[in-house]
Amino acid sequence: MITLTESAAKEIRRLQATQTPSSPSPQLALRIQVKPGGCAALYYDLSFALSQQDGDQTYESQGIEICVDAESDRHIQGLRLDYSEDLMGGGFRFHNPNALNTCGCGHSFSPSP
Repeated sequence: MITLTESAAKEIRRLQATQTPSSPSPQLALRIQVKPGGCAALYYDLSFALSQQDGDQTYESQGIEICVDAESDRHIQGLRLDYSEDLMGGGFRFHNPNALNTCGCGHSFSPSP
């Protein structure tokens, strides 16, 4: 299961609105992927998708559809995605119970063995 906090959902809806300027457009799903690289081995990648791909796992949280490919899904089960703003600006915060450790930026992690 992947969950979004209320503040993350609010920011995702704001970003979705900038991607779909006309109201008849279908609602875009949030795609969360884990890719090799970053400071600590793997990093999170967020994007929008019109539809799911073969093999995707889909979740729903705060009324937002979330698509995750099978390889990424095994690394982010139980993920809680938050959004907060501070003096340096706003950003998504990933709370991943499967991360062995995370880097200072918070967008990269080492997976559990």
